[in-house]
Amino acid sequence: MTQQPTAHVALTTIDFLIPCADSLKSKRRVLKSLKDRIRARFNASVAEIAYLEEWQRSVIGVTMIGNERRHLEQGHSALNRLVEEIGEIQLLDVRMEWL
Repeated sequence: MTQQPTAHVALTTIDFLIPCADSLKSKRRVLKSLKDRIRARFNASVAEIAYLEEWQRSVIGVTMIGNERRHLEQGHSALNRLVEEIGEIQLLDVRMEWL
């Protein structure tokens, strides 16, 4: 008898301000840099999911999939630290949920 594979999916929602953004173009420059860093470091899917037309506000969703919840929890913690270190944004809220 073969064991069924276990898959865990974590969604991290990051709500933040971009105080230096004075246009959608400057907001998107900051967002692109952030999303590229997250994709490269965590092999995660990233998308802006709220405040798409506001200059200084954004919410992004980051999804990670793996076979161990502990590994994904560690990834969430590392993601949180990465976002806190970025000087161009002001973090408002970070939440993780299991899908």
